[in-house]
Amino acid sequence: MTNKITINTDVEKGIINKNIYGHFSEHLGRCIYEGFWVGEDSSIPNTNGIRNDVVAALKEINVPVLRWPGGCFADEYHWKDGIGPREQRKRMVNTNWGGVVENNHFGTHEFMMLCEMLETEPYICGNVGSGTVQEMSEWVEYMTFDGESPMANWRKENGREKSWPLKYFGVGNENWGCGGNMRAEYYADLYRQYQTYVKNYGENKVYKIAGGANVDDYHWTEVLMREAGSLMDGLSVHYYTVPGDFWLGKGAALDPREEEWYATMKKALYIDELITKHGTIMDKYDPEKRVGMIIDEWGTWFDVEPGTNPGFLYQQNTIRDALVAGLHFHIFHDHNDRVQMANIAQTVNVLQAMILTEGEKMITTPTYHVFEMFKVHQDATKVDIQSTIGTYELNGEKLPSVSVSASKDSEGQLHISLCNLNPKEASDVKIELRGLVNQAEQVSGRILTADTLNAHNTFEQPENVKPTALTDVTLEANELSLTLPPMSVAVVTVK
Repeated sequence: MTNKITINTDVEKGIINKNIYGHFSEHLGRCIYEGFWVGEDSSIPNTNGIRNDVVAALKEINVPVLRWPGGCFADEYHWKDGIGPREQRKRMVNTNWGGVVENNHFGTHEFMMLCEMLETEPYICGNVGSGTVQEMSEWVEYMTFDGESPMANWRKENGREKSWPLKYFGVGNENWGCGGNMRAEYYADLYRQYQTYVKNYGENKVYKIAGGANVDDYHWTEVLMREAGSLMDGLSVHYYTVPGDFWLGKGAALDPREEEWYATMKKALYIDELITKHGTIMDKYDPEKRVGMIIDEWGTWFDVEPGTNPGFLYQQNTIRDALVAGLHFHIFHDHNDRVQMANIAQTVNVLQAMILTEGEKMITTPTYHVFEMFKVHQDATKVDIQSTIGTYELNGEKLPSVSVSASKDSEGQLHISLCNLNPKEASDVKIELRGLVNQAEQVSGRILTADTLNAHNTFEQPENVKPTALTDVTLEANELSLTLPPMSVAVVTVK
């Protein structure tokens, strides 16, 4: 069947917060070390120890916010170990991820320098699980206070005269699990206590994010909103797309079977239900939607690549991952009244990464290309869509075959993004454009697709999966007609 879509360009549905295109970088595997940080003495081209090629690639996708230092690592990280002369910094064991020795060469100053290079907002996650109120309070003071104080003076001694702007601060991470195995009631009380000492210094105002639920733990959201909702600006939710069983076998990143493809798409779409149900609880205590839902860990999670350290969570990235990213962004757009940030896990060399590195080599992934194509939606105005969509069927189950979202940018250009979930069949699409002030005159587009279900980029073939021009699209009397190839992601621009 032909998928019929009506876009009411004059019916605006709010702003798509650019921060839903955020990223996450944890001290995990080769994300920080070898991914971002190589040190000033490395033969790999760098600026003050940070890889130039990675920074250049990430600047192309307009990274709006970067979360650090974890993840599970955050609740065993003691920030004072990561400042001062590097050769004097305390070494530690990363007990969560591979048991490797962490030399703390990448700490607060290095992270803030990275954010300045990327022109991105830092989002720092504090230690509630094994830290203290004083430790967290002093970290915020160290970073953001410009006056005379022990922490501000210490920062100056370590080479940074002026404070850093810090907007986003997480009070703990996954405190229901690796962050302390706490009950919701206990963490709610701890959050109330700890956030009190996350102070605003000078003109810096911190957006405080409480550690939220794991997947469908609606009790956690209920308790946190009831007991501490008035004291938070954001509440997180974590959800990973795992086609198999999380503990018994997640599935291989390069699995070529359609059954695995279908299971992945189904699991990816499930985040819509999670956002709806968690959002309903938040609406009960916050009908004005003042508290943002912060989905600061999301993405695919497969079994690690054979032959790699199981604690490093290194996986390949295929056209399947690209579809998951596109679907997630469309769902985040649909919930733009509540979802105010999302951070894919993770930026480099870990899980659903944008970038993979191997020594001096670097490649971008299919997921990277979706971020680059979709950057037109950042801070754009979502517009209303009505649609009649066909189905993608396998073994008696059904999913929608096409997903669509549309927005207007500051110059009035309309951007339409589409995903064809079906890996075997093309989808014909007709789009009626209503409410335009002037008749549409020009259409262009780009498409990301592949020939096999596990198509991916390698260091030998770095451009195996990349966007190309979308030529099969026509415009006539404010109606678009196009055909989406199997397993494809497209962005169409109408002027």
